[in-house]
Amino acid sequence: MPIRSPRPLTQQRLLTCIVINQLATPGLGSLLARRKVVGTCQLLLALAGFALITLWMVQFFYGIAIGELDGSLPRKSHDWMWSWGIIFFGASWLWAFVTSISLWRQAKTAGRGDSTGIPPRITEPPPSEPGASGRID
Repeated sequence: MPIRSPRPLTQQRLLTCIVINQLATPGLGSLLARRKVVGTCQLLLALAGFALITLWMVQFFYGIAIGELDGSLPRKSHDWMWSWGIIFFGASWLWAFVTSISLWRQAKTAGRGDSTGIPPRITEPPPSEPGASGRID
């Protein structure tokens, strides 16, 4: 199976990666931009934060529902889950933001080398080797 070279990071693909990183899932845009280690770490951190917040919400609403059913005071939820979930998810989002800026700068410096997009003009043909005229004698 031949190994294909990765597609270049075009402007459209770069913007897609940044939007996904910032507005959808931190780390997923980094993975699409071929930053595999950083993207995986960002995604795992975001998922850990999401899981902690979700567990906190389940326990919180379960405590409220039980309190309403039997008339007792609601149980205290585990606030550390909320706090650490926000910290984990916020850290992954900020890390994805820094990675998005890095991707933007990388694309900007890569685009400076060829600012016009027009290939250079060939002024004279390359020297040919004797007997390499392409004719069959």
